[in-house]
Amino acid sequence: MRGDGRAAVQLRPMRITPNFTGNAFSSVLIEMGETKVLCTVQIEESLPNWLRHSRVRHGWLTAEYSMLPGSTNTRTKRERGHTGGRTQEIQRFIGRCLRGAIDLSKLPDMTIVIDCDVLQADGGTRTAAVTGGYVALKMAVDRLLRENRIRQNPLREPIAAVSIGVREDQILVDLNYREDSEVDLDMNVVVTKSGNLMEIQGTAERAPFTQEHVNSIIETAKGALTATFELQEAAQEGQMVEG
Repeated sequence: MRGDGRAAVQLRPMRITPNFTGNAFSSVLIEMGETKVLCTVQIEESLPNWLRHSRVRHGWLTAEYSMLPGSTNTRTKRERGHTGGRTQEIQRFIGRCLRGAIDLSKLPDMTIVIDCDVLQADGGTRTAAVTGGYVALKMAVDRLLRENRIRQNPLREPIAAVSIGVREDQILVDLNYREDSEVDLDMNVVVTKSGNLMEIQGTAERAPFTQEHVNSIIETAKGALTATFELQEAAQEGQMVEG
């Protein structure tokens, strides 16, 4: 039993609230335990300069990530004019994962911008951003289809993410901040609903890990995310869901 009463392979309680804000093209508040991330989508009818002059004609999707000043116990400074290395790495991670879930050739001359703002941090902010970001993306695509702004559904299949740790050879699912600082191995796993891998990030905090560790972690992540995919699908209907 873990410090918060969960079993080793048990996710934290999750709540997904769609349409959390009114001005964004689509929005989702995702809560995983005490971690809360607001994911909003805006649509731009233009392309980045580097793509605008390219011979390849397709749309683009980009993600931005930030931690609000009150998201942690001590104030997190706003990043003005300069994005820190950690922030850049996380938003690239989110962007890569969500771009992998969509066929950009079906978004001509259009940029989808997904902003992931951490309202409260207690571990797993990047995995929450991917999971909630996909729901916001799906809602935005559905709206684009309804409004006849795109002709084909560009989404491939749902994706979701979870953090996994190993502590004294025990696999722990969905790490909170304290657990994340104590584990011997820390990994973020992103999978599709059909069970294919989108991305794996892993770091040995204290000692090297084996391929058997990786295989076990991947299978554990797939099993744990089954319930997450169900919540994502239910939230896309526009109602708050929790599980």
